[in-house]
Amino acid sequence: MERQQHKKLVLIGFMGTGKSTVSKLLTEKLGWKRVDGDEEIERLENKRISDIFAADGEAGFRVIETQMLETILTNEESCVLATGGGAVLSAYNRDLMLNHGLVVALKASPEQIIARVKTDSARPLLHGDAAERVHQLLEQRKHAYDFAHISIDTTDLSAEEVVEAILAQWSLEQ
Repeated sequence: MERQQHKKLVLIGFMGTGKSTVSKLLTEKLGWKRVDGDEEIERLENKRISDIFAADGEAGFRVIETQMLETILTNEESCVLATGGGAVLSAYNRDLMLNHGLVVALKASPEQIIARVKTDSARPLLHGDAAERVHQLLEQRKHAYDFAHISIDTTDLSAEEVVEAILAQWSLEQ
């Protein structure tokens, strides 16, 4: 697989695994455009994710998410795409990602995820007991990220170390 074939680097993973932070550093290194899936949806819809969930439910949000993925992944521009944690729940979305980019799954321990997201009120799926919801969602999604070309555990790594690991693995994929 040649690097030129991959004009998209797609970061997937559960919330709090580092997708947004790592995507920012990767775009600096690669000189590519950065697209944060959730930010792009908010821009396109002119609404916050939490408002979309409130108005249209998770199912309505997922339709918008798939439309955004199609647009970003099928255009010619090179980019690093940080997806929302649930984007992988659709087989269609997984195929889009695999067919149009190098897919990198970021993983972390439940304890690390909880520490990273417990105070973030902008995450609609965490309303209530955040720790309980993280464990519940991780169990539901335990194999959801297994389709990725590359998988990296971010639990004990800095964002810079994650970027270096991705670039090293990517060069092996060539």
